[in-house]
Amino acid sequence: MFVGLRERKAQSNPWYHGGAGGRTRTSREVRSLPEGSKKKGRYTKMSNMFSLKGKTALITGAIYGIGFAIAEAYAAQGAKIIFNCLNEKDLEKGYANYKEKGIDAKGYICDVTNEEKVQEMVADIEKEFGGIDILVNNAGMIKRIPMLEMKAEEFRQVVDVDLNGPFIVSKAVIPGMIKQKHGKIINICSMMSELGRETVSAYAAAKGGLKMLTKNIASEYGAYNIQCNGIGPGYIATPQTAPLRERQPDGSRHPFDSFIVAKTPAERWGTADDLKGPAIFLASEASDFVNGHILYVDGGILAYIGKQPE
Repeated sequence: MFVGLRERKAQSNPWYHGGAGGRTRTSREVRSLPEGSKKKGRYTKMSNMFSLKGKTALITGAIYGIGFAIAEAYAAQGAKIIFNCLNEKDLEKGYANYKEKGIDAKGYICDVTNEEKVQEMVADIEKEFGGIDILVNNAGMIKRIPMLEMKAEEFRQVVDVDLNGPFIVSKAVIPGMIKQKHGKIINICSMMSELGRETVSAYAAAKGGLKMLTKNIASEYGAYNIQCNGIGPGYIATPQTAPLRERQPDGSRHPFDSFIVAKTPAERWGTADDLKGPAIFLASEASDFVNGHILYVDGGILAYIGKQPE
């Protein structure tokens, strides 16, 4: 009975290899399979597995920082870069930054929390570029206010940008991804998707929610060959965090700098460049069977209890 079941499965499914008692198809047999049974990109050469040539990537809020670094990486792999920002001043700054790097990017003025405007932006992108292959939900904000001092409106503002925004933009691009039968959504999460910390109750709540939104999108739309994953950056050295890394007058580290280095097995802050490889992986065919995962790029900080006091 079981032999017959394996035979029937093998006849109906060219990928079935028979389990413990079956056999794997040879490379010659695989190459001779009907074209419709081959998953696009499955037999891509290793050198092309991470290529983004011909892909269109929308990276929200990518005028500087982490989003801009990811855009740089995607452009180097052949992707067309599209970004959004809130106003004309930021748009000009974004274009200047991309021009300096030799990247031909297209920018839009669009608030990710405005569903109507997001739908219009996505429709324009699809009309001009034929579709969106990669979405990186990078736009975000943080308010460092003790919970008891934080107004509900301030809490809502952070959640609106950091959680509702990714929901709104993802909702706008998913129909096109379903139509084109592929898509990559990458949500920029945080270590606060896993941990709490003083003064960031709204941010931690939003990023924790974004982690679960990532998993739910993967669950709901994985059958359409859409992969939704997240990147959780550790503490990244940026111009915004520079004051926290400056040496004190006596030559010692800033207290927060010492805290981060002591908590990180790599014993350093991350850089925006550290995020480029993981971002390329999650946007490329190399991650076609990775879905609903949060990849923490944190130097090991989430795995580490910290140094023992001397």
